[in-house]
Amino acid sequence: MTATAPHFGLVPFIPALRRPLAAAALLAALVGTVFGLLLGGAGPASAHAALTGSDPQDGAVVATAPQEIRLTFSESVALGDDSIRVLDPSGKRADTGVAPRDLQCGSSMKYSVPLNTGLPAGTYTVAWQAVSADSHPVSGAFTFSVGTPSKTTVALPTDEAGGGLVGTLYGIARYAAYTGFILMAGGAAFVLACWQRGAGARPLQRLVVRGWMTLTVATLAMLLLRNPYAGSGELADAFDLDGLKAVLDTKPGAALVSRLLLLGASALFIAVLFGAFAKREDERERKDLTFGLAIGGTVIAAGIAGTWALAEHASTGIQPGIAMPVDVLHLLAVAAWLGGLAALLVALYRTPDIGVAAVRRFSRIAFGSVLVLTATGIYQSWRQVGTWSALTDTGYGQLLLVKVGLVAVLVGIAWISRRWTARLVTGGTDTGGEKTGAEADVEEAETKAEVDVDEAQAPGTPASVAEDPARAAQLARQRAAVAIAEKKRIRDADPDRSGLRRSVLAEVGVAVALLAVTTVLTSTEPGRTEEEATRATTAAAAPAAEGPVNLTLPFDTGEGGKSGKGTVRMDIAPARTGANELHIWIDSTDGKAMDIPELKLAFTLESKDIGPLPVVPDRLTEGHWTASGVQIPMAGNWKVAVTVRTSDIDQTTIDKNVKIG
Repeated sequence: MTATAPHFGLVPFIPALRRPLAAAALLAALVGTVFGLLLGGAGPASAHAALTGSDPQDGAVVATAPQEIRLTFSESVALGDDSIRVLDPSGKRADTGVAPRDLQCGSSMKYSVPLNTGLPAGTYTVAWQAVSADSHPVSGAFTFSVGTPSKTTVALPTDEAGGGLVGTLYGIARYAAYTGFILMAGGAAFVLACWQRGAGARPLQRLVVRGWMTLTVATLAMLLLRNPYAGSGELADAFDLDGLKAVLDTKPGAALVSRLLLLGASALFIAVLFGAFAKREDERERKDLTFGLAIGGTVIAAGIAGTWALAEHASTGIQPGIAMPVDVLHLLAVAAWLGGLAALLVALYRTPDIGVAAVRRFSRIAFGSVLVLTATGIYQSWRQVGTWSALTDTGYGQLLLVKVGLVAVLVGIAWISRRWTARLVTGGTDTGGEKTGAEADVEEAETKAEVDVDEAQAPGTPASVAEDPARAAQLARQRAAVAIAEKKRIRDADPDRSGLRRSVLAEVGVAVALLAVTTVLTSTEPGRTEEEATRATTAAAAPAAEGPVNLTLPFDTGEGGKSGKGTVRMDIAPARTGANELHIWIDSTDGKAMDIPELKLAFTLESKDIGPLPVVPDRLTEGHWTASGVQIPMAGNWKVAVTVRTSDIDQTTIDKNVKIG
């Protein structure tokens, strides 16, 4: 009878087929097809907040100082009293210091701060910092000018919010938190669902407990670092009690506190798993306790995973009601897969070989985890990326491709693990029984010790040994330990077992890198949002057309004869925001220069309720008028109105729309 090889790690992802590479290629094609359909039909969404507009716009030159500054974001953000600051050319505050006002109307996320009255001409700097709905800090700055642009002593900040030393420490804590959760939840699931006798194994106990400790310490560190991470960026503010109190009132702070409370419940779960459960001998009682631990552990693990889903990417953007449960399932599947893989590695290196039945159970769990990861990963990728261009042209998309590549590497290594496992099992190294390895050795050692004690007390044994049963028992235990060590040495020297160890170790190494990339992805602006922000910025700062804008406007003042009719020709250069130069020519119906007593102009941007901005040109020569330094405050479709007076009582106003800037 041929033994069936169990699967390790991602091995279940590749069915036991004669052509595993063909199966993998077919799976990749199916995933690619689904991915393409999702990306091809993507709709709008966002995750990290991005500044999509401002009034005044970046680089705009306005004729008079505005009463307030308005910022428009791609999603709702949390703003503090000093989140939006306006600085004059000398670096002094130009805003009133009042907390930003929420002007949200429908899907438009607008916020404003009032400015001081009587602001002089010059260049002003707007610096802002906020926390997006997915808990990540965002910041930026831009300038605008009143009247004529001037020099400014204010340097635009180059550091991103959440950067520096505090950002690095916070990122390390995030990685440690994910790692701790995976080891704790996945290790406990491996023991409970795959190898219940492993509950008494010290190495597995240490793995799960260290995972719990890592997650707890990382969560406390994130709670303390949250205030400087989202605010000042100064490490000393981590111990600011007022700042900590403010953090507790935020969604991320509440999520971290909830995680700590759930970790308290998980400590009780771990104590029962490695205490009462490990010592329980009665099969019925063990079965009942297994059911209770499975239900309780699943609820606790889902709750801890939910603290990420409720405070990060899944909680904002499109379909949050679907995205949050999907995110919880994704995290649980990652924990079951990678945590189980880590537990398997520990069992291979630190405990004697486990039974084939346990490995097969893990294979089924790993296979189900990979299916869940595939489905939820495709959905999350569509939601955060949206288009093929965002997948290839944004940092988030490129990291996602790296993640997919690492998964492909895991598939290849897992196939190698499967081959080593098949050789190990067919070679007869593993019996497949529940009592194998350490337990069998312990029983053998105890039996041998009892036999050795009886032999030590038998006739013919030296009197010093026979008369001292304690010494005889000690000698027997020493002999048993030597025998066990020799047996372990022979087992470890098995090339098949050594090959399996190396391949599983390689899987874990790639999994560590995969977890690091995933952690970076959670703090990276999603490709969909980055593209939306880029489009908005490009539209707001679109370069002006080369050369002047030329207008031709025929007019008729109603004056009798040819003296009341003619044509206005106008050149606007460079037709950008800021200062422009105007040249206007007045031609009569016969094409000759026409002298008129008065000419006036006005510019109006109706979409922004700006204007009319009057312009009075100077007469340069007969039929030729000019105006210099004409300020266009922002780009847009401007209405240019020209008033032509041909006599004391005859005049007309003609207008035409033209795109400037």
